[in-house]
Amino acid sequence: MAEIIVVTSGKGGVGKTTTSASIACGLARRGKKVAVIDFDVGLRNLDLIMGCERRVVYDFINVTQGEATLRQALIKDKRFDTLFVLAASQTRDKDALSKEGVEKVLNDLDADGFDFIVCDSPAGIEKGAFLAMYYADKAIVVVNPEVSSVRDSDRILGLLDSKTRRAEQGKTLMPNLLLTRYNPARVETGEMLSVKDVEEVLGLKTIGIIPESGDVLNASNKGEPVILDLESPAGQAYDDAVARLLGEDRPMRFTSVEKKGFFSKLFGG
Repeated sequence: MAEIIVVTSGKGGVGKTTTSASIACGLARRGKKVAVIDFDVGLRNLDLIMGCERRVVYDFINVTQGEATLRQALIKDKRFDTLFVLAASQTRDKDALSKEGVEKVLNDLDADGFDFIVCDSPAGIEKGAFLAMYYADKAIVVVNPEVSSVRDSDRILGLLDSKTRRAEQGKTLMPNLLLTRYNPARVETGEMLSVKDVEEVLGLKTIGIIPESGDVLNASNKGEPVILDLESPAGQAYDDAVARLLGEDRPMRFTSVEKKGFFSKLFGG
């Protein structure tokens, strides 16, 4: 049975698509069969970050409306044999997505033996975001450590608790917190909320802390999800998050300012 994970947030620009791509790659690197779906109809960024934008022939809407088969629309990743991308449409309206169409695609992926389906949600609470979360078994709520992002995510948690299929069945959808662009030095000066602050406001357990890093943007521009760069702290942090998602116990890194040693101070390192 495929496990459906929605990557969501209340605010745009917090790193949902970067997170979806990295989580999908991390799962595939561990041998899982993974499909990652872009629900952001009209914009479409997932294919860019995955580096497959030139290979999009059919999209999610084509499949839901019967204009193409799922097999025709799925793009096989060139790095992992078990990873597939389903791109969003750039030309259709968000209303082109339907609950029945989404359910059929998810059921077909399940029947094809996928272990995980990662749903990259648009920001906010419009139709695409609702459909991305409706069938989910788990949620990763992506938050920047700032007040506006935390407040908007609180509203998303309300929807996850009340507007999903699991909620309708009286079951709990397990939301996990993923903090992005975290900078411990700015936390110490009071410019940024701490991990504890965000956890207390949202009442969530943190699955990952992604440090503020230019590596994320560089990787996205190259069409290489940052998790593939294990020299990068951001890549290491995403790998930790995937491990925790699969039940591994890993210490939380990148939460405090790295103290310089004596020789670093002496020689300006």
